Amino acid sequence: MNRLFNAYRQSQCVGVAVELQLPERLASGPRTAADLAAECGAHEPSLRRLLRTLVAMEVLAEDQPGRFGLTSFGEQLRADQLGPAARLFNSPLYWKSWMNLEHSVRTGERAFDFTHGMRDWDYYASHPEDGARFDAAMSANTGPVSRAVVAAHDFSRYRVIADIGGGDGTLLGEVLSSHPNVRGILFDRPDVIDRAKSRLHDAGVADRVDFIAGSFMESVPSGAEAYLLKSIIHDWDDASARTVLERCRAAAKPGTHLLLVERVLPERAGLDTLEIFIMDLNMLVNTGGQERTEDEYRGLLAAAGFRLERLVDTGAGHVVLESVAV
Repeated sequence: MNRLFNAYRQSQCVGVAVELQLPERLASGPRTAADLAAECGAHEPSLRRLLRTLVAMEVLAEDQPGRFGLTSFGEQLRADQLGPAARLFNSPLYWKSWMNLEHSVRTGERAFDFTHGMRDWDYYASHPEDGARFDAAMSANTGPVSRAVVAAHDFSRYRVIADIGGGDGTLLGEVLSSHPNVRGILFDRPDVIDRAKSRLHDAGVADRVDFIAGSFMESVPSGAEAYLLKSIIHDWDDASARTVLERCRAAAKPGTHLLLVERVLPERAGLDTLEIFIMDLNMLVNTGGQERTEDEYRGLLAAAGFRLERLVDTGAGHVVLESVAV
């Protein structure tokens, strides 16, 4: 029980390690606390105490007394892996929202709005630095999932795929890079589109993408053979999620595929399912959405005019819920 209610202390150790760029500073091999402190502007004795704690957490290893290096576990905190997610989830922005979890549980309202005075999307648009941090975290989380999704689902059967709420294009870029004969539509808010253009240009696939700005609460582009939505529906309550799906159905011809990439909530909770139930609470706190069971997704899709045909496990914590417009 002590470990549970003190878990936030470990989270902060990880967050500070990432803020000090320790994974990058240790990329070339083990170093001393004195060396690291001089480079990152830290108090050497205090940094040494943090480094020892990270050794106990198996993030670092002490190969010789006073010399610290990354473990394979700690490698995941690099900036090109899960480091951006660690920065976001340990930032004051997220911590302050979670400090008001009780407000959400008592009222059913988003703690983010209660804490920051506006909903999350509006906040990120008006606070570019936090918005960039959020985008970086989502991209870091999306990378491994995107590769797993492309490996699990055959996208070659579609000529045009519309990525709705596609963010910076991480998932669509992975799809198009793996399937040279497929074209894409990237649909998201105007402030997101520019970042997507840059990423997909760097990926060498921008010439096969139509970039369209708009709101999926109002309409989505027509003309796609498959509509792809990753981690979109879980951001919304049932009424809003149904609206998004109905906009997709309005744009889709009968037989068009809808591919939702989401976590699927198990019917019963257990220690091995803790992560997804924590994520469900995170949706409550920050977005007002929720994780859903297979039956809940089936009902939501049916109400919007789609028939759920199968679930494909990606092996990366997400499944592809494959449905068709009826």
